Formats: sequence, C-alpha cells, structure tokens
Amino acid sequence: MKILVTGGCGYKGHVLIPKLLARGYEVTAFDIQWFGNYLEPHKNLTVVKGDVRDIESIPLTGVDCIIHLSSIANDPCGDLNPQLTWEVSALATMQLADKAKRLGIKRFIYASSGSVYGVKDELQVTEELELKPISEYNKTKMVGERVLLSYQDDFVVQIVRPATVCGYSPRMRLDVSVNLLTMQALSKGKITVFGGNQIRPNIHIDDITDVYLHLIDHPEATGIYNAGFENISIMDIAKLVTKHLPVEIAVTESNDPRSYRVNSDKLLRTGYQPKKKVEDAILEIIEKYRDGTLKDEDQYHNLKWMQQTVFTK
Repeated sequence: MKILVTGGCGYKGHVLIPKLLARGYEVTAFDIQWFGNYLEPHKNLTVVKGDVRDIESIPLTGVDCIIHLSSIANDPCGDLNPQLTWEVSALATMQLADKAKRLGIKRFIYASSGSVYGVKDELQVTEELELKPISEYNKTKMVGERVLLSYQDDFVVQIVRPATVCGYSPRMRLDVSVNLLTMQALSKGKITVFGGNQIRPNIHIDDITDVYLHLIDHPEATGIYNAGFENISIMDIAKLVTKHLPVEIAVTESNDPRSYRVNSDKLLRTGYQPKKKVEDAILEIIEKYRDGTLKDEDQYHNLKWMQQTVFTK
C-alpha cells in the first residue's frame, strides 16, 4: 500500500510514519517543515517539503490512502492568522478531497479534533452531539469534516476526533497540557495551572497513532470516531505529575472556558483498545529529559515558534 501523510513531519507524524514503514507500506511525508524534520531515512520513505495549499505540489500519483494530519495546530496558533488557518485547514482539505476523487484514491483518513464540540456539560460527549466550535482551529476542523463526508460515495472516509495528545515524539510538543505541565515541573521546579477545573480528554501518542493503523485495517469502520480515553481535569493532571516530581502547584485564573469529556465507545466497538495512559506519557517525558534527549526549547512550543519564524516582521 502506498500512503501519503500530510503533516508527516509533525508531532503525530513522527510517531505514526515509523509504524507505517514497519508494516512494509510505501510512505510519502508531505510537510512544510516549519518545525523541522526528524524522520529517520528509510528505503520506503519519501519526504517532500511543500505547502499543502499548493495542491499541484502534493505527490498523489499511485497513492492508495491519504492520512491528512496537516493543519495549523491548536487554538492560539489558529488565531494568529485566521486567513492562513482557513486556507491550510479548510480550503486545502477541500482541494485535496476533490483531487483524491478525480484520481480515484480509495481511502481518506482525516485528523479532526475533539475540540469541535466546544464547551459541553454532558457527561458523555458522543459523535452525535451538536458541534459548537469556538475558535478558528475548531471551525476549520468542523468544515473539513463536512467536506469529507460529502465524498463518502467516492472513497472510504474515516474521521478521527482526537483528544489532547500526550507523550514523547521526536518532533515534540510542549504546548499540550500533559507535556507542558510535566516539562514545567522538570525545568522550572514548579507547575502553574490556569483554572484547573477544566476537564480535558487525553490520549497517548502511541494510542492515537495506533488508531490510524486500526482504521487502515478496518475500511468498513467509516464515519466519525472520538478518540480519547482519560477525561481528567487539568488539576488532576498536575497532581499526577507531582506524584513523580514533587513540586509546588500554583493556581491562577484562566480565560480558557473549554471543558469537555469525550465518549469513545464507538471506536472501542470496532475492536480498538488503547494501551497507554497519561501517567505513561509523564514517565516517558521524565526519562527523555533526564537522559538529555529532550529539552525545553522554543521549537517545541508551536505559538512561540511560529511567532519567531513564520510571522517575523
């Protein structure tokens, strides 16, 4: 099978692509590489540096399956330049889907986001609930979903709404809750929690990348799937970190109202089972930091890095 992974040099791509290669797939990673490329060379891997908005530059010849990870990731980055966010995360998705149909590509797996639900009070947030996105990032993901669902008669459409991903990747992100709080404890000797009562669903990076493998194996599992297995508060994450790194937790006010739980029973019914927990992610980050593999660097903070490199004046 020949697989195109857009955003292949991102946080998830760096964990997913080695797994695809281990299965013997031929993989093309297409990425603008704002955050670099740490993928190990492999005889079945082609890395193409390019802009997903330029549809003609995306190598689609002979592709059997598209895994579309590319987007302006997270709310603060999406708000930096709303036009760019809509072009990358919505318009490019529309163009890619149209091109896939024209070329007869049969599989399209789309990385949406659990944040499309917005603020929810329900204890069980299932795929059937109304979407109320509150940021440019959420809105473009919702639009991307709707676009792809319109192509269900043309190719297999599988949409994943991941929870907040945690754990180590060679292209690390330290701006997501578990990773951020763990690094604060390691590098600053103190954790700062904004609010703390907000509930967030979480999923380990090994598990979310295994979800994509699972969907490749199950083309009959079409439609939309939540993917998140630990609905816990930001404060509870901080306390889990201090279980292994006994540091002070400072609490300040938050202007971030997002609080939601996801129910992933629909995904579990397809036979998928997660293997790791938030605590595994914390322990892995501690290990990588202590052995010198991981440091608290600007390039691992999307907003800070984009402000320094993409939007320099």
